[in-house]
Amino acid sequence: MANLLRERSLLALIGDEDTITGLLLAGIGHIDNKQKSNFLIVDSKTPLSTIEETFIEFTRRKDIAIILINQHVADMIRQLVDDYDQAFPSVLEIPSKDHPYDPAKDSVLKRVQRLTGDN
Repeated sequence: MANLLRERSLLALIGDEDTITGLLLAGIGHIDNKQKSNFLIVDSKTPLSTIEETFIEFTRRKDIAIILINQHVADMIRQLVDDYDQAFPSVLEIPSKDHPYDPAKDSVLKRVQRLTGDN
């Protein structure tokens, strides 16, 4: 378990410019020696395929522990997010300043409700 935690040391971000900028200013941005970053800024011009490919790439990377994704962006790829069922990296949906958080859409809360029988 300790080796797993040492390997997975990064947060990954998929979200709007304000969210990503704030988290990058907090110091969680990373670009490796292959010029791969741990974040994707999504705006109205970002193709859906880019969001999907980035999410899949982040879920497969061995250096990422948690993926933070704005909930309104997760809604764009809802099927991918809901189908993802691995413990690592964990996927957490977060609000953005322009889109309020809706607990009814959160994939983690839905999974917990299924496990506990609270529907």
